[in-house]
Amino acid sequence: MRIIHYIPSIDRTSGGTTSYLQLLAKELGKLVELYVVTHASENPVEIENCQVYYIATLRHVGEMKRQWMYWLNELEPDVVHVNTCWMPQCALVQRWAQRVGYKIVLTPHGMLEPWIMKRHYWTRKVPALLFYQKAAIKKADCLHATAESEKENLLKLGYNSRITVIPNGIDVESIVLKQSWKRNRQILFLSRIHVKKGIEFLLEAVAALKEKLQGYTIYIAGEGDAAYIDQLKTKAQSSGIGQLVKFCGGVYGDEKWRLFRQADVFVLPTYSENFGIVVAEALACGTPVVTTKGTPWEELQTYRCGWWTEIGTQPLVNALNEFLSLNESELEAMGKNGRRLVEKKYSAKKMAEDMVRLYGKILMKE
Repeated sequence: MRIIHYIPSIDRTSGGTTSYLQLLAKELGKLVELYVVTHASENPVEIENCQVYYIATLRHVGEMKRQWMYWLNELEPDVVHVNTCWMPQCALVQRWAQRVGYKIVLTPHGMLEPWIMKRHYWTRKVPALLFYQKAAIKKADCLHATAESEKENLLKLGYNSRITVIPNGIDVESIVLKQSWKRNRQILFLSRIHVKKGIEFLLEAVAALKEKLQGYTIYIAGEGDAAYIDQLKTKAQSSGIGQLVKFCGGVYGDEKWRLFRQADVFVLPTYSENFGIVVAEALACGTPVVTTKGTPWEELQTYRCGWWTEIGTQPLVNALNEFLSLNESELEAMGKNGRRLVEKKYSAKKMAEDMVRLYGKILMKE
């Protein structure tokens, strides 16, 4: 089976979509003949077990189409898998591929979730839906959702009911479990720095608990808009917690995993995530997690490995208070529960095997 994945960027700053494809390709490339088509960027990540091709950007749309069609004709894939939406180039490569008869899987990566849909709805979403995005969703042979909650929200849109749920995965076997749950007095946020992530809630919760958190360091790791990061730094200072909060910038490789293992708890206070791969990564390291019902991580409660809260400051305060009350053995039990959860349900190998089954079903319908 020959598969092309199109993704607008594989730059390290692109967040979860790049990490998703990097992890998927590592296992999927062992099962199929895999190609990734994307656009050049400053810091592309390395993607294993596939061939990566770069095509022109939307600024040179004629050349972009020529190069895209060249690779379609050269590679003759069985399925074209388009990642993300709202960017015109995603809809264009889908349209051009379908015009010559290729099957399309579209993975929105949470970009059709209610919080995202409401954001800039009249100024950006409605024009995009009218001109290209609604048609792309309707015409896809299959939509790939990463959680049942995302599938339910896609069904509510009413554009396309051909939806398959395949959870994201991580390379569990290569992630080292922490060896000690003795408190390091560290709280970690690690993700793209964006308003969607709810970092203000974390700063407000730390401010509310600053007496109890004396001696702690709250690490905020990730890249994002410089002006927004400056706003967050100003907020930390004005809230009287500047000495507790450390902005780390982007962290990668061994440093990222060190932060995950050193943290006593990982916090993702987000408004909306279709999956939240950093949650799985933290759990794989044995670090309990606090995240919100804007994510599909109800299993944090059922597996007793973290807290799944309402969105906002006070629910986060409540969860952190509970975390602060735990002893070392309780933190260890939660950490090991989290590791078992990701080993059982969220391995990249299982994700790749499920994806191959999806492609096979689509081809059988021909």
